[in-house]
Amino acid sequence: MYTKRIYFSGGSFYELQAVFKLLPGVVRVTAGYINPHGDYSNISYEAVKNASIHSIFGVEVEFNPKRTDLSSLLDILFAVADPYSESVQGPYEGPMYRCGVYYQHGEDLPQLELHFSFAANRGRPPATCGDEMVINDPNSKAELRRPLKARLEKLNNFIPAEEEHQDYLMKHPDENTWVDINRFKELLRLE
Repeated sequence: MYTKRIYFSGGSFYELQAVFKLLPGVVRVTAGYINPHGDYSNISYEAVKNASIHSIFGVEVEFNPKRTDLSSLLDILFAVADPYSESVQGPYEGPMYRCGVYYQHGEDLPQLELHFSFAANRGRPPATCGDEMVINDPNSKAELRRPLKARLEKLNNFIPAEEEHQDYLMKHPDENTWVDINRFKELLRLE
């Protein structure tokens, strides 16, 4: 079976892993560390959380492109992670929790850029001049785009997290989560 990989970040990798594992067409989801900097030979959850190693908590999503597509996966990411926040995702704060998409293949970039552009313009207010709507006014200096803070970068490397962090929420079903995983499951069953 032909599969592709994409890498996402945005809050807890525990929650991202649990959400993406539920999706049809997703073959495997691995929690790990995205694009660590410097000497990361001793990378660990604690080292990233305490910022002694600069990296981002994220997931590797392996999917079957005949059953799901990048756009659907991005819709889910932007539903559970806030792409408009610099480095705060619910109760998680710091650059290691930032929302982002990391790609391996340049062929994915046009679709990713289109989705990011759509997200930046989602819900943008119409330009107005007094009480009149201004449409395509070349003289308007108004900034209508939302300040999208999610990263879109080429993946340099991904290091799987320690085994104790894989499928963490499955192993600890009573753990409190920011994302309502049970509600998400219900919504998937409705479709």
